[in-house]
Amino acid sequence: MRSPQRGCRAGEAVRVTVRLFARLRDIAGRAELTREMPDGATAGEVWKSLVEQFPAMAGYDSSISTAVNADYAKMSTVLSDNDEVAFLPPVSGGQAPGPTGPRLRRT
Repeated sequence: MRSPQRGCRAGEAVRVTVRLFARLRDIAGRAELTREMPDGATAGEVWKSLVEQFPAMAGYDSSISTAVNADYAKMSTVLSDNDEVAFLPPVSGGQAPGPTGPRLRRT
């Protein structure tokens, strides 16, 4: 279970940073966005808000990986204020990740 929201009271919004990679970054036209979400929002709700704004992302619903604060996470993960949520589409081929690529830890 996650600890209570840092700096938020019940019913307030939480602000999260959204990081997008590969094709998702191309669709949004930027690698990082900020979202204000209702207290208790999940990574999946952030994803839904992105799909509403960028409908071309809908095709990735069943294939993206999600991370919260650099740890792989489920879409049902409840977010806290100032969390970072990353969405990574599947990739194939290409070169090995370099120093600017995502650094994620499996839990």
